[in-house]
Amino acid sequence: MKKILSLAFALSLVFAITDCGQTVQNNVDATESMETVPASNDTESAQEEPVSADESVAPDIKEEPVMRAEFNFETKTVMLNSGYEMPINGLGTYSLHGDECINAVKSALSSGVRLIDTASAYGNEEEIGQAIREAVDEGIIKREDIFVITKIYPGSEMENPEQSIQACLDRLDIGYVDMMLLHHPDSNDVKAYEAMEQFVAEGKIRSIGLSNWYVEELTEFLPQVGTVPALVQNEIHPYYQENDVIPFIQDLGIVVQGWYPLGGRGHTAELLGDPVISEIAETHSVSSAQVILRWNLQKGVVVIPGSSNPDHIKENTELYHFSLTDEEMERINDLDRGEKHDWY
Repeated sequence: MKKILSLAFALSLVFAITDCGQTVQNNVDATESMETVPASNDTESAQEEPVSADESVAPDIKEEPVMRAEFNFETKTVMLNSGYEMPINGLGTYSLHGDECINAVKSALSSGVRLIDTASAYGNEEEIGQAIREAVDEGIIKREDIFVITKIYPGSEMENPEQSIQACLDRLDIGYVDMMLLHHPDSNDVKAYEAMEQFVAEGKIRSIGLSNWYVEELTEFLPQVGTVPALVQNEIHPYYQENDVIPFIQDLGIVVQGWYPLGGRGHTAELLGDPVISEIAETHSVSSAQVILRWNLQKGVVVIPGSSNPDHIKENTELYHFSLTDEEMERINDLDRGEKHDWY
């Protein structure tokens, strides 16, 4: 059904959005990033000024199709449709709290990580903000060189989006947020998205996007809003590849980011021990985690693996000294089971 909808609506969506607003480790103890709230107890660069869009341009069916964003493996960044550069590998922080969270973030920043992903629902925005402020004060990094993503959650947060967005900003206390996402679809998602747009206009948020939106949700949502999302963040790993969803999103000029890149806690050991992945890792003298993360990058998917282990965090950044062959990419593609490891 998704493929049918993709064919039926992709072209019309492309034309519509051109005039919208802004035109692991082999060790199995690795902590995996989870970009959504679980239904069970299962755990797991310098910024440039945005490119302004001309909102007065009338729709024109003769417009060129929206261009896919291309990863730059030299700078390790991608240019978003909002006009800002975003790192293509980072740190997911779900399940990190207290000193463990602060230390993990500072370790990541010291290891060269420049993308930090959090959310209101994770309950750790204050620790993330503290870690960033300390890293800046200690000269580890400059604020403008870090890209921070957070999210607001359905229910009461989207019912009162202005209050919820400001609360995220206050908890982080880092001056501005590089990107804010809606964590899941909700009856108030358009209202909440419009509130994020206003915060962008005020300079408090730089880019906005969505998390856990698929073909049907995007087809319904995009015509209702004035700013094309800069990012869509979904569950993506070798056992759940979204091979129909990823190109649909990318063809709209939207960057894709994957949570659970290593399968999610409770599934990481199986994925890292997969014979195909292990064999490819041995060929390149890298870890299974590095192979999976590199596979994502070569598919144009930004990765945010989570860990509190400094060695694992560093290993997860070492993805640019090797590349997978077309044959190796296909072998991993063949592992797709359509096996989702979380509820949405």
